[in-house]
Amino acid sequence: MQPRIPRPTAIAAIMVGLTAFTLAGFLLPALWYEVFDRHGPGRILLAVAAVATVFALYARLLWLNLMRRTAPGHRFGLAAIAAICWTLPPLLGTGHGWGNALLVPAGLIAVVLPLRPAIAVTAAATVLTPVYGIVLGLPALSALYDFAGVPLAAFSGYVQVWLFHVVQELREARAETARSAVGEERLRFARDLHDVLGHSLQAVALRAEVAERYLDRDPGRVRKELTEIQTMARDSVRDVREVVRGYRATSLRTELDGMSAVLRAAGIRCDRPEVSPELPAHVHEPLGWVAREAATNVLRHSSATWCEITVDAGRDRVRVEIVNDGAPRRAAAGGSGLTGLAERITAAGGRFTAGPGGDGTFRVTAAVPAAPAPRGAA
Repeated sequence: MQPRIPRPTAIAAIMVGLTAFTLAGFLLPALWYEVFDRHGPGRILLAVAAVATVFALYARLLWLNLMRRTAPGHRFGLAAIAAICWTLPPLLGTGHGWGNALLVPAGLIAVVLPLRPAIAVTAAATVLTPVYGIVLGLPALSALYDFAGVPLAAFSGYVQVWLFHVVQELREARAETARSAVGEERLRFARDLHDVLGHSLQAVALRAEVAERYLDRDPGRVRKELTEIQTMARDSVRDVREVVRGYRATSLRTELDGMSAVLRAAGIRCDRPEVSPELPAHVHEPLGWVAREAATNVLRHSSATWCEITVDAGRDRVRVEIVNDGAPRRAAAGGSGLTGLAERITAAGGRFTAGPGGDGTFRVTAAVPAAPAPRGAA
């Protein structure tokens, strides 16, 4: 069972919460001092309002940028945070932690601003923040800390948002790849099911017609045809199961045997050509599907009296050509069998053509390279 991946909004909420926890380390100690060690209510209200405003603006800006809802107006929010954080130390004193507020805006510089302006603003803040701290009376060590902390905080904020977006893009790409794989598998299944059942059911129907013809004249022939129908039906069930499992392997020799037998049973003259036992293994499946679909088309779409099959095995490629007469002048529209064959042969690195000739014939030609196509070449 695969682990459940949190939604992007949940991850963004966690990141905002962790950032707020970090801000708390910068601002809450000083606020704690104001609440419990001072007695001026105005000063306390000012400190609480300032810290709450900084927290709210910071969380809002970070959330919107994580959700890719950036807007030019966000820089005004960043300016407001910078104004508050740089005003608190001179108003409330740099002691007891208020000097840490100077670093708070740095984490949003590269998040809110585009990259080039962010680099310029970060460089300026890296110089101005320690200088401003020294002017306010901060120790030299604190100014040095601000000098190193500003670029570090800006870089950390940028990396935080960038990594979040990269992870989401990878997640979307993974989901798209999964959807594409499901679509390809559905297409493969539909194509294989059409090829298997189209041929098998046509052959069963043909045998049933032959049995019906001899019903009153030759009971022995009828029994033979019924036996063949049973065998074909069982083979069809097995083939469908193999298609579903994705393990079906088609043999050119077997398909040519079945094609010639079915066509001869329909009264169509067809001689099976000799197939070399040395044919490469990878050519059997695509060319076997060509033979299967061609037989289905001859039975279904033509009034053929003969069908000629040629297998030519050369050094560079193996070619199968199937020609029959009695073809309609216009090919039937809307069929998916020839389209599926073209996809199979193209995936094997070969070429496929099919179409009627001017003399009432229909020609199907498929050629597959003798060497296997590189994986993923199609």
